[in-house]
Amino acid sequence: MGRLFIDADACPVTKEALGVARRAGVGVIIAGNTTQNLERHVRAGDPRDEASAKHGFWVDTLVASTGADSADFAIVERLEPGDVVVTQDIGLAAMVLGRGARAIGVRGRVYSTATIDSDLFIRAEEKKVRRAGGRTKGPAAFTDRDCKHFVENLEGLLGIW
Repeated sequence: MGRLFIDADACPVTKEALGVARRAGVGVIIAGNTTQNLERHVRAGDPRDEASAKHGFWVDTLVASTGADSADFAIVERLEPGDVVVTQDIGLAAMVLGRGARAIGVRGRVYSTATIDSDLFIRAEEKKVRRAGGRTKGPAAFTDRDCKHFVENLEGLLGIW
């Protein structure tokens, strides 16, 4: 089993992802830039590296420099096939899939190589509209159902069923 990376940039399911990783016995790397307090997600008794893991679970932080996509690139540099990444960023999800790893959105959507190109196309078209002064529909409010769907699908990806 690979590791679980969490793109902590505005991630509403970090706590839930850590809970699933604990149950699955998977190591976790929480990634973000220097403006985020990533350590707030780590419990005092959590093992901090694979060597001191309890039942396979450990958690560490990966602090990237500030700047656009710096945490995304820091994650991608470390990915191995079998790893899973939690992200809201379709661009990062595409890079993850390209590295042979898996990606899941915070609402539980498991990204696929079959659909990632169309996802990227839609994102680019919406960006064109916004640059031209138009408006696009933003995401719906995050709900408890979204959180439940995320947990269920992450459990499936990490083999807890």
